[in-house]
Amino acid sequence: MLQEFFPEIVRLLLYLVGLIGFAAFNAAYLSLLERREPAWIQLRRGPIEVGPSGLLQPVADGIKLLSKQLLVPHGADVLLFKLAPVAVITPAIMCLVTIPFSESIVARDFSLGLLMIYSFGSVSVLATLLGGWASNNKYSSISAARVVAQNIAYEIPLLLIVIALVMITHTFNLREIVQLQTGGFWNWNIFHLSASPLMPIAFLLYFICMLAETNRAPFDIVEAESELIAGAFTEYAGMSFGLFFIAEYVNVIVGSCIGTILFLGGWHCPFGLLPGLHWFLIKLYLFCFVVIWVRWTFPRTQFYGLLNLSWKVLIPLSLLHLVLTAIVVKMI
Repeated sequence: MLQEFFPEIVRLLLYLVGLIGFAAFNAAYLSLLERREPAWIQLRRGPIEVGPSGLLQPVADGIKLLSKQLLVPHGADVLLFKLAPVAVITPAIMCLVTIPFSESIVARDFSLGLLMIYSFGSVSVLATLLGGWASNNKYSSISAARVVAQNIAYEIPLLLIVIALVMITHTFNLREIVQLQTGGFWNWNIFHLSASPLMPIAFLLYFICMLAETNRAPFDIVEAESELIAGAFTEYAGMSFGLFFIAEYVNVIVGSCIGTILFLGGWHCPFGLLPGLHWFLIKLYLFCFVVIWVRWTFPRTQFYGLLNLSWKVLIPLSLLHLVLTAIVVKMI
């Protein structure tokens, strides 16, 4: 019996090591892109001193974080304070397990993969809440409360959009959702107007909700340096802060992967000049490029403006999209 499961166990372990390396590499070099992209847009120079053209800057940043002392503030809940960074990064890595990067590259093909990803996403938010609360810092506690309010507000329209897509595809399996978008870019869900005339708007709503769920500007109220110092992470230093930092970028990768799968055809491309994995990565990093572009283009919104946008605009639009999709599916 053990001999039958041994190859599968080895395969999963190799995939897990690969996904951890993939997450660490992307977190490192997306942080470099975070500085080089606005420098390019604003006609100025970004990091160029460490390594050729500044390419080793993320390595220097990692060494700096690893060399710093890990401090626990007076009065903090020591167990939760130390556990929170690990509890934030672990769900983000686990979400990558069910992502199909191509027809054959997927760690575990779950039939309920889409549901699994959003379940783990809720755990990540809870870990941020615990980290802020355990810090015994009033700014961190305020930020932790904002985490919950923001997550509830934007998870509702996000899930309504996902439910509408599940109604169209009749599956939670991410690989099957991609396979249903074969035959050209006009078959991608973003252009699937026969299922819902609001599908391009649904993609825009998904993108906005993804920015809010991953705490990206202009919705980075969780951190809001000018108001809350460093938000829920104020009391964290060294690699403890680094894990929160890595988790944010991994969540951006996961959100971009889901957007690519649900709306942009996954690894499919009508031109067929490159293998599927290459097309998936092109779409993924184009998604990430736009996420960073938005950060350096729009100013941070106020907290109440953020909540009003969700409850008064995004939720009604996503409900309308869901109703129209249900009507079309029923008629078909």
